[in-house]
Amino acid sequence: MPERFASIGVVGSANADVIVHCHTLPRPGETILGGELLLVPGGKGANQACAAAALGGSVEFIGAVGNDGNGQLLRDSFAKHEVGTSYLHLSSQPTGTALIAVEDSGENLIVVAPGANNDVSLDGINWNKFDVVIAQMEIKPEVVLAAAQSAKKFILNAAPISDVSDDLLRECDVLIVNETEAQSINLNRVPYSVVTYGKNGAACFEYGTEIVRAAAPRVEAIDTVGAGDTFVAAFAVRFALGESPADCLHYAVVAGALATLNPGAQGAPPNHEEVRQWLQPA
Repeated sequence: MPERFASIGVVGSANADVIVHCHTLPRPGETILGGELLLVPGGKGANQACAAAALGGSVEFIGAVGNDGNGQLLRDSFAKHEVGTSYLHLSSQPTGTALIAVEDSGENLIVVAPGANNDVSLDGINWNKFDVVIAQMEIKPEVVLAAAQSAKKFILNAAPISDVSDDLLRECDVLIVNETEAQSINLNRVPYSVVTYGKNGAACFEYGTEIVRAAAPRVEAIDTVGAGDTFVAAFAVRFALGESPADCLHYAVVAGALATLNPGAQGAPPNHEEVRQWLQPA
């Protein structure tokens, strides 16, 4: 197990994921037949919270769900993964919902209806208890900025991509994006930025200059939904424990790859020992 518990606050979205598997993703205007319909807990914030807890973090989720069945689905998932919900707001809006198509290769297509995620509140939060706070861009940007300004250490997963203000970038200790998102953001503005390249691993930059690159282990992916969120959580947990960006990166690429071995974003995230086993030299 990790040397000590990392205290992580996750500010973000909680969604019910409606998933259908298909042979290939539909093209614009195309209707295809898919397989079984699944309803599972998701949302980038909730995914990252559950993954961080599985990887050894002491985690509190800061978000909102509706007073409906999907909201209960999320609360049950938080309880299962031992994620704290003292700051989980009950909204009058329906719980956020994501419509997800997953093709046989594991690639996916996602559309999100935010719902209750528009009601995330930061009232009454003890920010000093968190070693690191993580946020994403599935909630209102002004809420993300307020969280960044309050946190001791702040990691932004700028996904889905949107206009990330200079004010927000100035508050980031670490920025994590994929290679498409990276094209829209000036990495030179951030002390550390991490760019993920899917099955090709990830790289870490210090004020825009690459300092380390890590290859991902080769696995037979079943479902890539939530893999990026597990990567973010893994990096955050090790960063909160004071590890170097290089060590955080190598740990995170393994965790992200292992997350593709199980369906759904919160079904069975890898734990710390599983990641460490992959990191051990042969």
